[in-house]
Amino acid sequence: MPSLTARAVHTGLLLGLAALWSGLLAAWHLDGREVVFDRLEVPLLDARFLLVGPRPAPRDVVVVALDDEAIREAGTYPLPRAELARLVRAIAGQHPRAIGLDVLLLDRGREEADAVLEAALRETGTVLAGAAVFARVPSQAAREEPAREGPAGIPVAERVLRPLDRFGSGTGFGLVNVASDRNGTPRHLPLLIADGGTLLPALVLRLAARAAGGEPVLDAQTLTVGTVTSRLDLGFSLPLRFYGPRGSLRTVSAAALLRNETDPQALSGCIVLVGATAPGAADTFATPYDPILPGVEVLATGLAHLTAGDGLMRDAAVRRLDAGVVAGFGLGAALLLLVLTPPALAAGLIVLAAAGWLAATTAAFAAGYWFAAALPLAALAPVVAFGLGGRLLLDRRDARALARAERALRAFHPPRLAARIAHEPQFLAEPLVQDAAILFLDLSGFTGLSERLGARATQAFLKDFHALVEDRIGRHDGLVMSFMGDGAMCVFGLAEPGADDARHALAAALALIPAVRSWLAGSAGRAHGIDLRVGVHHGEIVVSRLGSAEHQHITATGDSVNTASRLMEVGKTLGAALTVSEDLLRAAGEPAVAAAGFEGRRVVTIRGRARTLTVAYRWARTTAGRV
Repeated sequence: MPSLTARAVHTGLLLGLAALWSGLLAAWHLDGREVVFDRLEVPLLDARFLLVGPRPAPRDVVVVALDDEAIREAGTYPLPRAELARLVRAIAGQHPRAIGLDVLLLDRGREEADAVLEAALRETGTVLAGAAVFARVPSQAAREEPAREGPAGIPVAERVLRPLDRFGSGTGFGLVNVASDRNGTPRHLPLLIADGGTLLPALVLRLAARAAGGEPVLDAQTLTVGTVTSRLDLGFSLPLRFYGPRGSLRTVSAAALLRNETDPQALSGCIVLVGATAPGAADTFATPYDPILPGVEVLATGLAHLTAGDGLMRDAAVRRLDAGVVAGFGLGAALLLLVLTPPALAAGLIVLAAAGWLAATTAAFAAGYWFAAALPLAALAPVVAFGLGGRLLLDRRDARALARAERALRAFHPPRLAARIAHEPQFLAEPLVQDAAILFLDLSGFTGLSERLGARATQAFLKDFHALVEDRIGRHDGLVMSFMGDGAMCVFGLAEPGADDARHALAAALALIPAVRSWLAGSAGRAHGIDLRVGVHHGEIVVSRLGSAEHQHITATGDSVNTASRLMEVGKTLGAALTVSEDLLRAAGEPAVAAAGFEGRRVVTIRGRARTLTVAYRWARTTAGRV
């Protein structure tokens, strides 16, 4: 009962832990809350990028690179504003669908240069860059992970860095912030950021809408720009699916454009994003494919997703499926650990399930779905630890209890029989009919001895005698079924009969009589006039449980048992210590019989039996005729 109670408590706690923990993880995931296990998601996500590998980028999104060559020719970075104006006009001359400038124009310059740039931006309809600053790291002006969220999870800026009014008032601007993980790898582009009561769009959203020639249509989970619909993550953010290392998106050098060294149709009909790619510009990110991907290429990646619809899908439906898997893993692991035996089997199946989930998330990633690989694994950790640890502790306790029960059984049953009952409680629930060798023994003259010794000394005498009998019978693979005062009933081949049972019984009898006589002789005269008498027979017996449902004992019954018992009477008549039946001799085999040294054989009548029986005897103390 204590074990059942402990297992019931463990079951309840394990199921409760699985439900609570997986429920919390699922709720946090649906809410977009960052938890410590997200640190495991980062390397698993990067591994999926690397396993799936780079893929072709859309050709209609082009980066015009402010690279080392352009900066060297301009002589400074940022480029002089007159040079920027010339670059914008050169791009517009190739008739792109839209132009975006990933350069922050926050401060006033020389009036003449500002006027030239203002006119170029206005004439070309270039969309400018702005940046939101968040309270978490106020020193960073751009490319910052949003910290505070407003309604619908939209990030709320502490302040916004806007382009000068003279530049942005006529062309509009968009924000260039990205949301990065703890390692600084960009994972999302927030498409909307709140500034007070105003929602400001991302630069890529403005560019995509301008290229499509219409306003974007936004609902709770999707964004439609022109004819392309993208599925959004929490807070109207766009998950990033990188195409490859630097240069995966079509890139044109600003220096080549300014020198008129490019194909005059290279930018025709494209969406152009101008930005710094020079490492010295300090605007780079580490991604799975490249440790220094320029920030403008990160933005261009998001812009390509909005125009081609090939971004990662991680919307509310995907997150709900993640949550369902989390709950399934947690509760499933708990049930496996409760049901399957041994626990190692359950642990193995859980490991296979985890590996299967990782493989499934990789296959889904190749199809553009971002499922949480780490979250179900996080659901398993405490459940497996508590479930497996509890099972092992309870199993060890049960094993100790079983060992104690087995030791207790051995005190009342032969050791091998006790072990069989302990490990197979239904042993002999149905009677078993089999052949076996049966050996009976008792001490002649014991009644007078017990009168002389008294109760305590008799008990000590019998204890030593029983130990000697148990030892000698056990050495020959026999079982002492029961002790009856100065006598015992032994069986050879119980439950597992063998060809050598009769030979073992004969060998045990031949060894037992001299051993007992030697022990009696050394008892300081207490056992004067005492001797051992043994009868052995071989035949069919019925082994079964006898007694009530609450108290049972195992015994062997049948005519063969009665005959073996009567052989001790025959031995008394013959004056022999050992009397065995012809059936036993036949089963033991001629070599064993020849070595036994029997003194004679005789046909006898067994009390209660109609048929006579041929017996052999040895250690006769009176003269007996031989047959």
